[in-house]
Amino acid sequence: MASRVGILGGTFDPVHYGHLRAAEEVLEALCLDRILFIPAASPPHKPRTAIQDFQHRWEMLRLAVGDHPRFELSDVESRIAGKSYTVVTLRTLRELLGGEGEVHLYLLVGMDSFQELSTWWRYRELFQLASLVVLRRPGHSEELIGELLAVHVSPLYAWRGDACLFAHPRLLPVHVVSNTVLGISSTQIRWLAAQGKSIRYLAPREVLRYIAREKLYSASSW
Repeated sequence: MASRVGILGGTFDPVHYGHLRAAEEVLEALCLDRILFIPAASPPHKPRTAIQDFQHRWEMLRLAVGDHPRFELSDVESRIAGKSYTVVTLRTLRELLGGEGEVHLYLLVGMDSFQELSTWWRYRELFQLASLVVLRRPGHSEELIGELLAVHVSPLYAWRGDACLFAHPRLLPVHVVSNTVLGISSTQIRWLAAQGKSIRYLAPREVLRYIAREKLYSASSW
C-alpha cells in the first residue's frame, strides 16, 4: 500500500498553533501516515529581506514539531535553486520519496490560498502531482470550491459528499476538510512582537523562547 504523506508548506515566519492544529486535524481526517512541514526557502511572492532567514524559521519549526511521532521537517526547498515554486517542490519530493505506487502526496492549502491558486506558477500541474486538501473555513461552501475548480482547472470535477472530495476521471481528487479556525496569523505575531506586546499562547512555548532569545521581530530589527 502506498504511503500517505501530507505536505504543509509556507514561510512559517513564525510557525504558530494554527499551523499545527490544521496539520493534526488533516492527519486524522485523512488517515495520513505523516505530514511534512516544508519551510519556503525563497517564496516567489515575497522578497528574501521580508522574511527571517531560513535557519531561524527551520529551528522554530523543529521546536514546534517536537516529538510528534508523525510530524516531520523537510529542507527540500533549501536544496532547490531559485524560487520555491510548489510544482517544483512536489516533483522533487516524488523523486525523493518514490513514485505514485509508493507514495501518495496530499498538499494542504488554506481556503485563502486556494482562491488565489490560479496565480501560482504552472498550478494546473499540481492536480497531477498531489491530492489537494482544502482547509475550509466557516462561511465557505464546497460550491465555491467547485466553481473555482470548474473555471480554473476542469469542469469535470464532481462533488462526492459521501467522501468529502471532488473527484475527476483523470486528475487527482481534491479533499475538503473543515478545520478549527484559531484566528492566529504569523503577521499578527510579528506585529505584536514589534510593538513590544505579548505573544504568549499564540505559539508553542519553545518557539516563543526562541523568538525572545534571538530577538526576532523586535521593533529594532524591522
